[in-house]
Amino acid sequence: MEPRVAFEIGPIKVHWYGIAVTLGILTATFIASRELKRRSLDVALAWDGVLWVTGFGLVGARLYHVLSSPNDGVSGGWAYYSQNPLQIFAVWNGGLGIFGGLLGGTLGLWLFTRKHGVPFWIVADSAAPGVALGQAVGRWGNYFNQELYGGPTGSSWWGVTIDPPYRIRTPYADYTDLATFPPETRFHPTFLYESVWNLIGFALLIWLSRRWASRLREGDCAGGYLVWYGVGRAWIELLFRPDAWTIGSVPTAVLFAAAFVVLGVGVLVANRLSVPLSTQRA
Repeated sequence: MEPRVAFEIGPIKVHWYGIAVTLGILTATFIASRELKRRSLDVALAWDGVLWVTGFGLVGARLYHVLSSPNDGVSGGWAYYSQNPLQIFAVWNGGLGIFGGLLGGTLGLWLFTRKHGVPFWIVADSAAPGVALGQAVGRWGNYFNQELYGGPTGSSWWGVTIDPPYRIRTPYADYTDLATFPPETRFHPTFLYESVWNLIGFALLIWLSRRWASRLREGDCAGGYLVWYGVGRAWIELLFRPDAWTIGSVPTAVLFAAAFVVLGVGVLVANRLSVPLSTQRA
């Protein structure tokens, strides 16, 4: 059985990637329901809204991946999918761009809150910690798919080994060259770095939302998430991703990460320049 497949039910193959992403979605929804309850809102909003957020998020994540131009020495991105359109739907093989997912999911959340007449920022604040934790869980799908790893660690014990069929080839290094990079070579597990970063972000957001509840304003948790995730993704891309999709010489993910940081800081600053704290909900 393929290493990416967890088990088979007749002709149906259940992939580890799909299991990890599903667990991440369920985790994020559960945390959002608890945060909504703490804010005296109906917990059913989380379970009703997850269909909107997940649906729009998956479309956005897949489009980001399909339109990207990976720097991995293979015919990927739009150059590949334009010639193999049916593969656009093969999400079980990997290929969900998180920035597209976050943008699509945010659109879905905004439409959902508009439809149900609930405050967008309060719901976004409730969702933010869960999104961070859900990402921490979902990133392990990349481990099973043997993707989103960095260059060699130079260590005999730290890092992940990658099977030859899943090795990347870049203009700077050819990891498919087994003479230079033998099968036991260990590579930086960038998916793990991001998973740990998001786990810490989840803990911080939960702590702040309770410790400073009386001082926080609507949108602060969501803004804090944008800043935290943007900073983390930027250093991971800059230091460890030799196959990153680039615009010019800059990894595209770094540009998106910087935009997230600017937007998050903008939300936090605007909150403190506009509405007095006494009018905000704790």
